[in-house]
Amino acid sequence: MKMYKISDDIEKKRTKCIVYTRVMGYHRPVESFNIGKKAEHKERIKFIEK
Repeated sequence: MKMYKISDDIEKKRTKCIVYTRVMGYHRPVESFNIGKKAEHKERIKFIEK
């Protein structure tokens, strides 16, 4: 994976992105998960249903 330098102008315009996931029938932000749940979320395999 290549790493690129982001210009200062673009860096100033960036905002935090909150990722939500569905847990037990409702949506929760991933940032509110505990350490174990965050690790489990990273290990999930994403797929596209045909």
